[in-house]
Amino acid sequence: MPKSCTSPLLCSQVDLTRTFTFRNSKQTYTGIPIIVANMDTVGTFEMAVVMAKHAMFTAIHKHYSLEEWKLFAANHPECLEHVAASSGSGKADLDKLTSILEAIPPIRYICLDVANGYSEHFVEFVKSVRALFPHHTIMAGNVVTGEMVEELILSGADIIKVGSVCTTRIKTGVGYPQLSAVIECADSAHGLKGHIISDGGCSCPGDVAKAFGAGADFVMLGGMFAGHDQCAGEIMEKNGKKVKLFYGMSSDTAMKKHAGGVAEYRASEGRTVEVPYRGDVELTILDILGGLRSTCTYVGAAKLKELSRRTTFIRVTQQHSQVFS
Repeated sequence: MPKSCTSPLLCSQVDLTRTFTFRNSKQTYTGIPIIVANMDTVGTFEMAVVMAKHAMFTAIHKHYSLEEWKLFAANHPECLEHVAASSGSGKADLDKLTSILEAIPPIRYICLDVANGYSEHFVEFVKSVRALFPHHTIMAGNVVTGEMVEELILSGADIIKVGSVCTTRIKTGVGYPQLSAVIECADSAHGLKGHIISDGGCSCPGDVAKAFGAGADFVMLGGMFAGHDQCAGEIMEKNGKKVKLFYGMSSDTAMKKHAGGVAEYRASEGRTVEVPYRGDVELTILDILGGLRSTCTYVGAAKLKELSRRTTFIRVTQQHSQVFS
């Protein structure tokens, strides 16, 4: 709910830039803390070029080759401070990550991404990556509870990815409501001088604002950046309308593309959807940033940093009118 402010605040006056110094890497980051998800439909080099112009961040998907990384680095060196190289937790993943980081020293961010961060193997993997790259900033997840956030931070991660909003909760019954997870995990991380990413669940700029209001340091978006020119995949026509495919990295589509299919002993835990073709991502970026600035004016926050101290959450059964909006 908005809290009254003593003087009108204009959207143009709101500062969305944040500066963070990370607990383990000791690196300092300055930028608008919105991250494109490391899904191979949206976490592309083309997306990173546009995002970097706005001082926003892209977690590049893990399926680019070393040669493709080198070409990107040579052509767009200005983007390297706003990208992370992604990796799973297997030996082949680590070998590839190591080759990329050794070949391109300006990359200072690592995104370690698994569907289930609750394993001893993943904790040990985070420790091993920290030992190999003591001065890189490590994002790691996904988890949804404060205890595991603390465990990963103490194991060497700097920023913990928080979220379980794919189809995992439907297919497995395991998960945690996103807003509640962010509130709990932010508190745990900040107590250790760590940081969190609210990963997923946003479908409009207002959701992004709520994630920041709940205490997230960064917000990671996949679906909101899908369907644009900068996304991977061909434009298709369906019923006279242009669409592009968008899919999660645990989906049947991604598994078939990168792993030969979903293993028979497990279920697909990600969606594959056809999203409307939306043109250049620039307009979507401006819509998100404009909505976020407007949020800050409503609650009297001159800076994004102040937003979590200016917000109160109440339970509702319906967010907005379905008839007149």
